[in-house]
Amino acid sequence: MADRPLAVTASALRPPQGFAARLDVPRRVTLLAAGLVVLLVGLLLAFIGWNGIQIFTATGASLTDIIAPVWSPSATPARFGILPFILGTLGVMVVAAIIAAPLSIGLAVFMAEVAPPWARSITRPAMEVFVGIPSVVYGFLGLTILVPFLRESFRGIGFTLGFSWFAGSLVLALMILPTIASIAYDALLTIPAELRSASLALGTTRWQTIRHILLPAARTGLLTGMMRAAGEALAVQMVIGNRPTIPTSLTAPMTTLTSQITLDMGNTVSGEPWNQVLWTMGLVLLLMSFTFVVIVRALGRRGSGS
Repeated sequence: MADRPLAVTASALRPPQGFAARLDVPRRVTLLAAGLVVLLVGLLLAFIGWNGIQIFTATGASLTDIIAPVWSPSATPARFGILPFILGTLGVMVVAAIIAAPLSIGLAVFMAEVAPPWARSITRPAMEVFVGIPSVVYGFLGLTILVPFLRESFRGIGFTLGFSWFAGSLVLALMILPTIASIAYDALLTIPAELRSASLALGTTRWQTIRHILLPAARTGLLTGMMRAAGEALAVQMVIGNRPTIPTSLTAPMTTLTSQITLDMGNTVSGEPWNQVLWTMGLVLLLMSFTFVVIVRALGRRGSGS
């Protein structure tokens, strides 16, 4: 007798009930693990938030004292203005995104729409290798190659030290380029082929299809790459000059939130104002990252709706 296919009844598709539900161990373990992750994230956010506001509650400092242009923690009286670090972080991120965005999104479009299979089989693994390179390697290459090159080749236009805003942005752009390209490439692959075919059938050119259908799907990759850029410290710290002043030009040394935190964390004692303001800088950096997450999710929902 030939084997008959098993019939799937409606009762088999219903979730376990009664005693069977109480014995549904995998489901309970999964829920427990998910709840534990949520709890850990909540505790982490609460810990950073609580320490980040201690500079205001313990010392009586005002917001204008912290969002100030002068950083001089060892002076008398000490001044803890973190405005140079906020502007430095945003400045490095923006310039790095301006450099990396056209190259990375162009690479993603090339791999998804233009490249033959043999070229795609080479570029995709190479891109993944670049994503896995440690940041200290990028920083060391920038320190030994980029900074001397800028100092010797462009001294006449202001690169007297080589350590500069532009050097930090260039190293950061090289770091986030494969991340943006990889995310944009994955976003392009999720677009149904029917949309491309329908667009071409309506008489549009290949560039018009890329411009109006494909590129909007890749925009979230740019902001995701910028989120990684916001938290990068070591590579940028090695080439940016680490001068706590408000940046005035691309050729001037400067510093960022993450760089200053790593530089000063070993020089402070827990509970003193200098240490408390470092926690405030970490809280500011966390809020910046949350802002980018909200923007990415909003763009994703907007793209799904359109």
